[in-house]
Amino acid sequence: MILNEETKVPLTALPVQAFKSHLRLGTGFGEDAVQEAVLEGYLRAALAAIERRTGKALITREFSCRIEAWRDVCGQTLPLAPVRQVLEMSLIDVDDNLTIVPADRYRLAGDAQRPRIAPRGTQLPTIPNGGYAEVFILAGYGETWGDLPADLAQAVMILASHYYEYRDQSAGGTDAFPFGVSGLIERFRTVRAFGRIGA
Repeated sequence: MILNEETKVPLTALPVQAFKSHLRLGTGFGEDAVQEAVLEGYLRAALAAIERRTGKALITREFSCRIEAWRDVCGQTLPLAPVRQVLEMSLIDVDDNLTIVPADRYRLAGDAQRPRIAPRGTQLPTIPNGGYAEVFILAGYGETWGDLPADLAQAVMILASHYYEYRDQSAGGTDAFPFGVSGLIERFRTVRAFGRIGA
């Protein structure tokens, strides 16, 4: 399964001003626009890192899942949570012919950790030989920063601060998070055996 981000987190959803206050940065030096672009970059990097580590979409946006074979025809676990809506399912054959699956043939089995797409009948539609299914979903806690659970929002802020403070140092290949961040996200983590994020 390949997970792709179809729409980006809008700038208006990022707490750039709050992040600036968190870092105790001054204003009025004529470089605010440049500085805010830099801060936006660190917030986006931290948000992406938290999403990868937890398997949760923080800000609501659209994703697509390419699935070459159902793991279970009675219900396919999705690689991201929380899923708010299944927007569309389509089947693509080996010749790239696309067939949209009617919405009355499947449903979202919501779950805070492991949401699934389930059939309304006995099983999910058959994926063509050599083809794949593509499922478009809307996932995330909400459209604004205030919709996030407080501990996830704080984890992003701390991690973005860490990236900002150590911006001149190489990560050295480590994937370690600061201890405070790891503690804040621990309850949101799930073991993800399915899916990888594509470009």
